[in-house]
Amino acid sequence: MPSLTVVPSEPGQSRYAALAAALRARVVAGEWPPGAALPAEQTLASEHGVALGTLRHALELLASDGLIERIQGRGTFVRVGMTTAGTMMRFFRFGEGTGEVPVSRIVSRKVLVAPSDVARRLRLESGSTALRLLRVRSLSGQPCVAEEIWLPLDLFTSLVDDDPVQWGDLLYPMFAERCGVAVHRAVDEIAFGTLARLHASQLDLPAGHPCALVTRSAYDFSGRCIEARYTRGDAYAFHYTVTIT
Repeated sequence: MPSLTVVPSEPGQSRYAALAAALRARVVAGEWPPGAALPAEQTLASEHGVALGTLRHALELLASDGLIERIQGRGTFVRVGMTTAGTMMRFFRFGEGTGEVPVSRIVSRKVLVAPSDVARRLRLESGSTALRLLRVRSLSGQPCVAEEIWLPLDLFTSLVDDDPVQWGDLLYPMFAERCGVAVHRAVDEIAFGTLARLHASQLDLPAGHPCALVTRSAYDFSGRCIEARYTRGDAYAFHYTVTIT
């Protein structure tokens, strides 16, 4: 392999930060896919022309960012993408204590012009199209939450004609398996409003009923937003718990 000697790209950037950026670029490029082991520390230090201590500082930085994990006695691995990023059902009280697993159903799949908020989150140009999924999650046959999920077409073209019946209840493992897209992190925002007719009909509630809205932006390893998700549920069933120490 040719030398990958690290040179800081910005004034004041430390050598280990520049190395961390170079290693991140190799992960994003797919050289080491999720779950793969990185080469031995001595090998990486030699490839990039740095001291072992500099490499270890760079790896610590990537570990703190959640890109890699260092397992004692085994080595350093690229983190596997998130499988759920925290279920949206955690924000609602439905079937509490029963242990029942929600059932998911895709009720609509269309390629549409992305609304302005979706385009902003996915960094699409105005007027661009995206894949919209409408999904309902139910417990004991009762619809609990309605989800509007938007995905950029360049990454998810294979889902346009794929059979949703084969997708299963968890989307993120399916994204990785069928589209090669791993979700690295997600940000959830909570707000309240009322149900429009479409979402009210999906939840068997009247239009205008108060709802909780959880808006999620999910990101891949490169930092690109690959999903904009809007989850709506009965506001009277909403709950939120946080532990402060």
